[in-house]
Amino acid sequence: MAGLDEKRAFIPLGIAVLTVSDTRTLADDKSGDTLAARIAEAGHQLIDRDIVPDDRETITARVRAWTEAKEIDVVITTGGTGFTGRDVTPDALEPLFEKRMDGFSAVFHRISYDKIGTSTIQSRATAGVANATFIFVLPGSPGACKDAWDGILKAQLDYRQMPCNFVEIMPRLDEHLKRDATK
Repeated sequence: MAGLDEKRAFIPLGIAVLTVSDTRTLADDKSGDTLAARIAEAGHQLIDRDIVPDDRETITARVRAWTEAKEIDVVITTGGTGFTGRDVTPDALEPLFEKRMDGFSAVFHRISYDKIGTSTIQSRATAGVANATFIFVLPGSPGACKDAWDGILKAQLDYRQMPCNFVEIMPRLDEHLKRDATK
């Protein structure tokens, strides 16, 4: 049965938040604030937070650097998931994915549909794993960030969540890298 196993200890994760926007600053970044507050409330550590413009190379470089930082287990981005010419976050990050998390997009859209109806199809929310780091690519609205955190990430980033969660598989995310290095 799904739920928290209170016999298991909570394991705080290191999380980085990236807002992708040509116009936002830390002073008015409501989506980044929403994520930072929820991360802290859940007991995780906000290791880093940044804002970068809607530029493919800049987005890729920032997230790649975070996946190489040992203290960062999860990267959450917000913004740039739509269809306009400047919306390039999925295009910048999906090439980094060693494995895509198709279920994340499906569940996110299901949750979003209940809130905003068919408008959810205007988002290219996605997720995957790169360099043993989970990456979640969220739309830029505070509502979408709340939906993704409250409906998916809060539970999946909690080791106590049963029957399974992302935390318990983290030690094995880079198995293929170790195996490939021995060949």
